[in-house]
Amino acid sequence: MINIKRNSGKKISASRVALATKKMYSFNEAIDLIKKNSFVSFDPTVEFVIKLGIDVKRSDQVVRGIVGMPSGTGKSVRVAVICKEDRLEESKSSGADICGGNDLIDDIRKGVINFDVCIATPDMMGLVGQVAKILGPKGLMPNPKLGTVTSNIGDAVRNAKAGQVEFRADKGGIIHAGVGKLSFDNDAILKNIKSLFDAVVKVKPPTSKGVYIKGVFLSATMSPALSLATDF
Repeated sequence: MINIKRNSGKKISASRVALATKKMYSFNEAIDLIKKNSFVSFDPTVEFVIKLGIDVKRSDQVVRGIVGMPSGTGKSVRVAVICKEDRLEESKSSGADICGGNDLIDDIRKGVINFDVCIATPDMMGLVGQVAKILGPKGLMPNPKLGTVTSNIGDAVRNAKAGQVEFRADKGGIIHAGVGKLSFDNDAILKNIKSLFDAVVKVKPPTSKGVYIKGVFLSATMSPALSLATDF
């Protein structure tokens, strides 16, 4: 259960009113205000939101990718590797928290999913496909486009541990992604935001016409979202 400081409910309500007085903020204005008006007793996650001008009904306008966070994410990432027996030791030495083959697939079938990122070698994807309906909805299905289906287990595990973030536009054409903790200094958060923003711009679908980036917003856990100018 999340514990919030005494009287923080009133403080949060008041901060929402105060922060709603301006329509658009520079990055430093926004993050400083969010820090000043955060009254929770834990270190909140900072979330960056991008509203895209894409037609989500078109299969050729899917916006998805993975990007490294230069400043890290501030959270511990548990990585699972699905591979054959002869690569289990390599997976462990690379830093994987969980590794296995049929046994790991059986655990997933039972609903035992104690990991945040799932990596699989190409020769195991036939087996992984058997639990696609379980991993898919949770955003854990290995995907070669995201670097999580690969023969290079070491690099994949290290990248995941270092703070890679997967992004994907939802049904409303909006991308939500955590870009660090509120305790990070402003420059660290800004570096992560720029990396995510640049990655989203880079994968703009060729068939997307008109305005691609329709708005960007910044918030933290239990704080209002502030509209940002994009000249950060």
